Amino acid sequence: MDIVLALWYRNIKIFTRNRVQLSFTIIMPFFFLYVFSAIFKNDNILNPVNYMLAGIVITTVFQTSLSIATSTIEDIVSGFMKEVLVSPVKRIQIAAGQLLSAATIATLQGIIILFIGYFIGLKFTSIITPFAVIGVMIVVGLVFSGLGLYIAALVKNSQTFQIVIMAITMPLTFLCGAYIPLSLLPNVLQYIAYFNPMTYTTAFFRTIILEKTTLTTDQLIAEQLAFKIGNFVITPAISMFIVIVFGFVFLLLSTYVFSKVDFSRINRSKSKEGDIWS
Repeated sequence: MDIVLALWYRNIKIFTRNRVQLSFTIIMPFFFLYVFSAIFKNDNILNPVNYMLAGIVITTVFQTSLSIATSTIEDIVSGFMKEVLVSPVKRIQIAAGQLLSAATIATLQGIIILFIGYFIGLKFTSIITPFAVIGVMIVVGLVFSGLGLYIAALVKNSQTFQIVIMAITMPLTFLCGAYIPLSLLPNVLQYIAYFNPMTYTTAFFRTIILEKTTLTTDQLIAEQLAFKIGNFVITPAISMFIVIVFGFVFLLLSTYVFSKVDFSRINRSKSKEGDIWS
């Protein structure tokens, strides 16, 4: 347990020292909020700013938890990971430390954006809602940090990792309804969005943060918090179940791949020579 806490604390400290990265991760969400809330109109949604802010918060958590696995790549390249492995530490503990730190950093960023959002109109009527929101962010952070660690365990260098992460985050972000409502997308892209785990993550998170849990099924569908596919309706509860299953799969995959990767075969220099995949 000590090694898990040590890795968690180390990664948190590294992140907090990077003030430029922290600043831009706060500024960019509000830039998107300004741009997309200005063009987004929907008669079924009473407050498009809060609706958009909820989507931006969860995509920030998603992107941060996924990309923070870069620290794993850097630890491998610098040789730090090999030094850790010399000690009598199980690899699953190392993976747990990386996952928890990524989820924590992602959640902290989400909390910061929510705090700022409070001053632009985001309010909660129930004292339970903020705790539920934080709980969901932690779960989402763990889910997608598992995916990030899985990719990090396969990729050879940080430059390649950034390219791969960009190729994953961009379509998942813009095809989940966080910035652009799915109803505004072409039919083909709407069907593709149904295979996107972020679609269900965003829908469930919006339901919680906007306190829409008491809405009827028809109202949830109208506000795109539930999805009707044929005769089957994916409610927010089912959406969260889908996300948890997705996360459980990648948590298992990430810890398995991380436990099997041969660190001795990875070049410690930050050259561009390595292959992309093991």
